[in-house]
Amino acid sequence: MRIDRREFLKSTGKLVVLTSAAALAWDSLIAGRPEAAPNYTLQDHWWGFAIDIEKCIGCGNCVRACKTENDVPLEPYYFRTWVERYHVPGGNIEHPEVDSPDGGYGGFPPRYKPGDGAKNFFVPKLCNHCAHSPCVQVCPVGATFESPDGVVLVDKTYCLGCRYCVQACPYGCRFIDPRTMTADKCSLCYHRITKGLTTACCETCPTGARRLGDLKNPKDPIHDFLRNNKIQVLKPQMATGAKAYYNGLDGSVR
Repeated sequence: MRIDRREFLKSTGKLVVLTSAAALAWDSLIAGRPEAAPNYTLQDHWWGFAIDIEKCIGCGNCVRACKTENDVPLEPYYFRTWVERYHVPGGNIEHPEVDSPDGGYGGFPPRYKPGDGAKNFFVPKLCNHCAHSPCVQVCPVGATFESPDGVVLVDKTYCLGCRYCVQACPYGCRFIDPRTMTADKCSLCYHRITKGLTTACCETCPTGARRLGDLKNPKDPIHDFLRNNKIQVLKPQMATGAKAYYNGLDGSVR
């Protein structure tokens, strides 16, 4: 296929404009946060997330709070965070039964009889805010990026809706917002944490199963959580540098 010089320069120019726009978007978004939160210094923080499986009761408070706080579409199957229920009969971790009605939005109706010898537990899931994020690597215009404090964010102003990041995420944590046709996912309630608040899901969890943690703060309770428990991450073989740390994660969880 032949392409003349004029068409080549035209297409190259579009790429330069998109790349420059993405860089400006990144700069303006990052620069704008300290303005909204003048006491917040990006370089002083490195955010992670702790989830204690043994404390999760599947109430759905976190899912409802997230949808309300972040204006997530109310239709089914759009979630920034969701909860899955695992039923592992006879300890057979290779063949668990997993359900997540409406992402756990309304809680979980009774389904299994107690005393049947099976293991039952709930697994909250959300963006893992990876240190080596596949979604960041594949975004062609830099609309998905990692902030200096370790949060993976999406600038919808420059998102093309190409879905590359949705396909690249090994945790299924991204979706295309049907209203804007741009990528969306958990932002760790960035608009809250830069003002000294915790995430909406952590604030509403009645058992403390979820905890936001600042890994740069030596006094943050997340360090005790990491030291005193057998910590695992989802799909460690992907080597994404996931920062969602689980205690009590069963081998049946994928």
